[in-house]
Amino acid sequence: MNETPVNNTVWRTRSYLLLAGFVLAALVLTWRAVDLQVLHSGFLSSQAEARQVRVVDIPAHRGMIKDRNGDPLAVSTPVDSVYVNPGRLVGDPESIARLAAVTGHEAEALASAVQSRQGREFMYVRRHMTPDAAAAVTALDLPAVGLRREYRRYYPVGEVAAHVLGFTNIDDRGQEGLELAFNDWLRGESGSKRVVRDRLGHVVEEIGLVKEPRPGKDLLLSIDRRVQYLAYRELKAAVAEHGARGGSIVILDVETGEVLAMANQPAFNPNNRLTLNRKATRNRAVTDVFEPGSAFKPFVVAAALEHKTVTPDALIQTAPGWLRVQDSTVRDFRNFGELSLTRVLSQSSNVGATKVAMTLSPEQLWTGLRGFGFGDITASGFPGERGGYLSHFDTWQPIRQATLAYGYGVSVTPLQLARAYGAFAAGGVLRDVSFLRVNQPAPGRRVLDEATATRMLDMLEHVVTEGTGTRARVPFYRIAGKTGTARKSAVGGYAEGRHVSVFAGVAPATAPRLVTVIMIDEPSGEAYAGGQVAAPAFARVMTGALRLLDVPPDGLEDGQRVAGLGGTREAGP
Repeated sequence: MNETPVNNTVWRTRSYLLLAGFVLAALVLTWRAVDLQVLHSGFLSSQAEARQVRVVDIPAHRGMIKDRNGDPLAVSTPVDSVYVNPGRLVGDPESIARLAAVTGHEAEALASAVQSRQGREFMYVRRHMTPDAAAAVTALDLPAVGLRREYRRYYPVGEVAAHVLGFTNIDDRGQEGLELAFNDWLRGESGSKRVVRDRLGHVVEEIGLVKEPRPGKDLLLSIDRRVQYLAYRELKAAVAEHGARGGSIVILDVETGEVLAMANQPAFNPNNRLTLNRKATRNRAVTDVFEPGSAFKPFVVAAALEHKTVTPDALIQTAPGWLRVQDSTVRDFRNFGELSLTRVLSQSSNVGATKVAMTLSPEQLWTGLRGFGFGDITASGFPGERGGYLSHFDTWQPIRQATLAYGYGVSVTPLQLARAYGAFAAGGVLRDVSFLRVNQPAPGRRVLDEATATRMLDMLEHVVTEGTGTRARVPFYRIAGKTGTARKSAVGGYAEGRHVSVFAGVAPATAPRLVTVIMIDEPSGEAYAGGQVAAPAFARVMTGALRLLDVPPDGLEDGQRVAGLGGTREAGP
């Protein structure tokens, strides 16, 4: 059948309408494309960037801490930390359970944490994971879960130098010790970069660097790792041997004022933050004070010699072995009779030291003691350092001056006492203390005439050869030092049976290189005196330290004679 003209017209009309519709649709789509890509392209680009482009931190590497020979004492190693986007993970209990299994969390606890933070885009799940654990997280390929590169502080020597170095927190910021004191020097400055993340939160492209990270600077300490280990080992052994509550040791370089070693007991492991006890982390050699007992007597004798209230050849009558001062009695453990100044120190006579102190006016004695730095911090820069206690002479009664003569009524730190003994060893110059390696001798000020300092070393050598410090002898070296034993103060007076045992010494006596103070806190058992407890530990430390530092011997083995500064006498082993 032939189509009618009407049908043809209808067909053509419909075709035109359909074509017009396609053209119109094409025009609309073209306009929309122009609108999106030209007129509103900036808005759309910003929306895409807001959803996909992020600026992320680039952590800065914390500087290394090294000993004086360049051996590492503290290093930062790269580790991965796991994070999630809580808002994207909150509705996925299966992924939460799988993530909890490899990160060591309880699934319910992790789900609760994600739920409570679902309005945030970032939440740490586990910080500082091991490489194997981080790889296990990556293998899960979970949405909204990622790894972030960080640094973890590691201490190769562990607790050996823990009190000196201190430690950092989980964000690698110093919390104690030299890590805290030099935090700004060590920590550096983080950088940043732009990255593109996919819908699962994974980084798919790094766009570019925004800010270059600035790594921290290394720190070169005065500590000698070898001597530090030796000091730590022998201190720990002495504390264990005598059942003591604790102890401290300080070794200084006489010429430079550098701290070559410093240790305390009990110690702690800075590599395990989970077991850190903040009471055990303080550096007691710098922060804790004690009454030094007879180790303080040399400074009283030196003040008297310097003010010329006694002469080097003076004889002091100590009979009958006690002395009444106001309403108190000063006692020796036996009647020594008449003693020279040298024997007042070698026999550690309280009566003799008191009579020497009483030749001085309160102001003269106070000035002499202050000259050695007592009552002031050493300005070492160590956080929390204390300056001890020395009251002003205006408040002194005669009994206060008497008790000061044998180390009561005054408090010091081990570092403070070591620095003061260093003045005898350095020819009368009190040097500044440094925890950093120095190339030149530390600044100092003269507190004693050189001749007086030489006489004091000679007297202190007799303490070791024939007095209370014979157990501090070191084979082939001449040692000058002083023992100290003090009862510990308690509420209402002094505690019965609680003592501090001290030995402070210089080696070698004729050409001083090292000054060392060992303090043992509350040794138990029958042996508690400084000559019984601290002196043997000093001998063991010095025997090793002098060998490690290649210090030439200045004495001969027992039974042979050497020329002493004050005459010829037997050299002790």
